[in-house]
Amino acid sequence: MPKVKVYSTSTCPYCHMAKEFLRQNNVEFEDINVEEDRGAAEEMVRKSGQYGVPVIEVDGEIVVGFDRERLKQLLKI
Repeated sequence: MPKVKVYSTSTCPYCHMAKEFLRQNNVEFEDINVEEDRGAAEEMVRKSGQYGVPVIEVDGEIVVGFDRERLKQLLKI
């Protein structure tokens, strides 16, 4: 099973959609709220170069935004 991290905020609609997509496809993921964890926010920016959420990491590959097709490809769904 791939290691998946979702960098998100509680108010981001695309974050909610991405997490729901992962749940519907039975993909376990770590939800990291960058509003509450400054260190995680800095980590997200360092990895992606982006300040916006969601940023999704699948086995070290970074997906910026909720890119359903790229996630399907990476997760082999």
